[in-house]
Amino acid sequence: MTNDNDILQAVYQIILDRKANPTDSSYTASLMRGGIDKILKKIGEEATEVVIAGKGGVHDEIVYEAADLVFHLLVLLGHQNIPPTVVYDELRRRLGISGLEEKASRYVPHH
Repeated sequence: MTNDNDILQAVYQIILDRKANPTDSSYTASLMRGGIDKILKKIGEEATEVVIAGKGGVHDEIVYEAADLVFHLLVLLGHQNIPPTVVYDELRRRLGISGLEEKASRYVPHH
């Protein structure tokens, strides 16, 4: 593959295929069948596992758990019909902007 986001796009395409052509043996299709709540629960679990692996500091465990989290985020994007390129565009938009400035730009005060 020529660049890193090619693998994310390839995985996303497989997720869309499992969504459109579900089989009983597909883990991704079972997540899609479970709906948004099942997908979000899984993302929460995977995020927690990343935190635990990060705290443990074992390189391979961090990599493994990070890959699980990214996969499940791609499932969420596929479920919501959001191409990963939209997320890449948002990250590009944020380049060169202080994180604090970017976050402040999203804040809308409630009156």
